[in-house]
Amino acid sequence: MIGYGYWGPNLVRNFAEVIGSQSLSLSDLSPDRLAIAQRHYPAMRTTTNYGELLADPHVEAIAIATPVSTHYDIALKALKNGKHVLVEKPIAATSTQAAGLIEAADRLKRVLMVGHTFVYTGAVRKIRELVAGNQLGTIYYYDSVRVNLGLFRHDVNVIWDLAVHDLSIMDYVLASQPCAVSATGTSHLPGEPENIAYLTIFFEGSLIAHLHVNWLAPVKLRRTLIGGSEKMIVYDDLEGDDKVKVYDKGININHDPESRYKMLVGYRTGDMWAPQIDTTEALRTQVTHFVHCIEKSERPITGGDSGLRVVRILEAASQSMSKRGEVVELDTKGPTA
Repeated sequence: MIGYGYWGPNLVRNFAEVIGSQSLSLSDLSPDRLAIAQRHYPAMRTTTNYGELLADPHVEAIAIATPVSTHYDIALKALKNGKHVLVEKPIAATSTQAAGLIEAADRLKRVLMVGHTFVYTGAVRKIRELVAGNQLGTIYYYDSVRVNLGLFRHDVNVIWDLAVHDLSIMDYVLASQPCAVSATGTSHLPGEPENIAYLTIFFEGSLIAHLHVNWLAPVKLRRTLIGGSEKMIVYDDLEGDDKVKVYDKGININHDPESRYKMLVGYRTGDMWAPQIDTTEALRTQVTHFVHCIEKSERPITGGDSGLRVVRILEAASQSMSKRGEVVELDTKGPTA
């Protein structure tokens, strides 16, 4: 494990308990954080030099929870040293770097996985099941809001911090891939990255997505709406038991046979139901899947290709935001086309 800051302790806790993970070593630049970790896990080896872990032939896998700007260098070194790699989201700071990691992992036959943790929640997996099973019919829109007060970051803007979650969920749930992005946003702290942003994501056809992310909101919201021709979903991650609700609501379009120009829109209101979802901690499912993919030589659900697709959207959104919402076409060629 490299990095024991905000997210590292959660990864260490899960790796310490998951079957298949035999021993743990931890690297962090802060001796104080290493001391805290060792109090919780006395048998864990610690070091301030992550190169020691990369050079150790007994270390088979590396998990990286460091600043985004360091992901590429550390992950590439780990792959070249024969390690399987789990890197926190986003996979890299640029799509070129992400593609480079995919190429290296494929060439060296190592597992490369990105920590799109929400994909491993029972709620999101249930939503994918409903969409893939055509329960919603034709998907019309994907709309999400992810806002709270803080945590302000200095290394990336709010899109790279918060929208990455919703983009990874959208990438997993929807069968279609986006073709263009428009984004607007601003910073309310001089010299700091944007803390509020709005993304509109275009697909071929009439499917459209909208994401709202904000570090400067008085309340915490984690809500997604997915509308289809047959049913609609409300996913509220802050709900207790009923995180996913399916509504039999929508519209029916009836053409008047007496006039080709007259169209009647009727509203359909049916039942609402909340499907049962798996309550296993998402991070536990994620690290278990990582170990499984190493043991079975399988490609992860959130492999490097999904990480690349998300980074391409993040790049395009940042470019659009710098031009006050100008639409930026997405490059859909390459490993994920």
